[in-house]
Amino acid sequence: MSAALGHALRDQRREMRVFQSRIVLSGLFILIAFGLLVARFTWLQVVQREYYHTLAEQNRISVVPVVPNRGIITDRNGEILAANFSAYTLEITPSKVSNVERAIDDLSEVIEVSPRDRRRFKKLQEESKNFESLPIRTRLTEEEVARFAVSRFRFPGFEIKARLFRSYPQGEVASHAIGYIGRINDADVKRIDSQGNTTNYKGTDHIGKLGIEGAYERELHGLTGSEQVEIDAGGRAIRSLSRNEPHSGNNLVVTLDLQLQKVAEAAFQDYRGALVAIDPTNGDVLALVSKPGFDPNLFVDGIDPVNWDALNNSPDKPLNNRALRGQYPPGSTIKPFLGLAALETKKRTPEFSISDPGFFALPGVTHRYRDHKPDGHGSVNLHKAIVVSCDTYFYGLANDMGVDAIHRFLTPFGFGARTGIDIEGELGGLQPSSDWKWQRYKQKWYAGDTVSVGIGQGYWLVTPLQLAAATATLANGGTVVHPRLLKAVQDSKTLETRELAAPTGETIPLKPEYLQLIRNAMVDVTKPGGTAARAGANAPYTIAAKTGTAQVIGMKQGEKYDEKRVKEAHRDHAVFIAYAPADNPKIAIALLVENGGHGGSTAAPIAREVFDFHLLKKKPAVKQKLGDDETASD
Repeated sequence: MSAALGHALRDQRREMRVFQSRIVLSGLFILIAFGLLVARFTWLQVVQREYYHTLAEQNRISVVPVVPNRGIITDRNGEILAANFSAYTLEITPSKVSNVERAIDDLSEVIEVSPRDRRRFKKLQEESKNFESLPIRTRLTEEEVARFAVSRFRFPGFEIKARLFRSYPQGEVASHAIGYIGRINDADVKRIDSQGNTTNYKGTDHIGKLGIEGAYERELHGLTGSEQVEIDAGGRAIRSLSRNEPHSGNNLVVTLDLQLQKVAEAAFQDYRGALVAIDPTNGDVLALVSKPGFDPNLFVDGIDPVNWDALNNSPDKPLNNRALRGQYPPGSTIKPFLGLAALETKKRTPEFSISDPGFFALPGVTHRYRDHKPDGHGSVNLHKAIVVSCDTYFYGLANDMGVDAIHRFLTPFGFGARTGIDIEGELGGLQPSSDWKWQRYKQKWYAGDTVSVGIGQGYWLVTPLQLAAATATLANGGTVVHPRLLKAVQDSKTLETRELAAPTGETIPLKPEYLQLIRNAMVDVTKPGGTAARAGANAPYTIAAKTGTAQVIGMKQGEKYDEKRVKEAHRDHAVFIAYAPADNPKIAIALLVENGGHGGSTAAPIAREVFDFHLLKKKPAVKQKLGDDETASD
């Protein structure tokens, strides 16, 4: 019994020791845990305070970019070409909507969503990131906004926003010169990143794409601001805490005369073509026409596939800027320049004459290069050759000069090179030479190639802009003209307008007496007996001009061209250059009417309307269809 009692006592002592050790261990564990907790609190509250304070503030405060107002564009007389207006837009963030198509179907029960809206949204969705906010409806009325607000709980991921929209009140007028804005795509993002301008485009959906809108994007866009906004748990703004105001884009004044532009575009009637009118004293582009044009308003919200296909696949190519990118043979409009070259290089004198049999043939060659007048023009000197556009005279002249001498003389006038106009997309044309042909085709230059050069055919290619600049250079006596579209910039902060200095060009050394001879001949082109008599009829001012016909298809030896038997797409282009008044030029023009036939009957009347409006402020009267009253051929 005593042994059993001792054993029990020994167990109690042991249990007490175990219990005490457990107490100690538990106390140590609690102490260590408490220490770790204190250390963690110290780390979070002291060491990491700023970091977590920032995170907390970010959960409560959102920094929202404030997009600047885009600068407006006006013509030289203050008429608006591009402006902004505020409107409500309904946007979807696709990543927040489980089934976008079904959500749009449900939305259409509250707000009208047209098939065009759906097509445009689908196109934008294909081009954009899934998390971006995309417009499904733009320019909502107050009633539509109210209807949506009542049912907003049904449409998570949908949001009404007030945005500025670009507007082009003139529609198609001057569309190729002004350009348009469109939604920023991947290529635009790369360009913005490469320029280190990413921050300035936060919150911006659109960017200038073509024309003035694209070339002067930096001036027009402005500087993006920011706003600190307190938000609730649902992400909705409660109040504004601070605001860094954006700086609006600068307003631009362009050189175009809107009313002159309208007259020029209307004068083309249903023809395709291009016209460029330049002030020869400073290079201001007064009108830049490419027909047909397009409505830039279609691109502002994102063009829908139907309209895009209509523009992109049209056989008339309305998106092609013919004034800058159309490359055509200059035809006989090159003859005044060749005549001046012949005088300056002593290859011809004013008195030198030929007897024109109606064709030209190289020595020892049976092939005949025909004149447009089969029986010839009789005795022809340089003055008459320009007035009646005698091909035979210029065949021989080109052959005597040689293509490389022609190339050297005409290069300073800008042929074969871009003019440097201040919008993108210009092509440089082609002024042929023997070196060019060898480099391009690995073939030597033949005398027959030179003969074709003499009447602006063969390998020759010019753009209407290039031809207009060369004509302006001829008009002002040899000072090279560099065309420009931007005339002045109005600062959005100070509202001060800064006139831009006109680019200065070098002067081509030309003898005044030779210039006067060419000018006199070009004036007589617009008088009875000249190829542009229709353009000069009853004009109260003098016009110096030259008509041209640019062949679209070649003709076989002895084959006679019959416009009525040729497909419209294969008919000759009508070309025309002119400046007026001839003794004190204020405007120089180059224009081309695609498949228009003769320059004197189709192109020259267009120029006359432009001259009358610019010089006399005379609006065109009701007129007959272009080409109905044909005059002498060129």
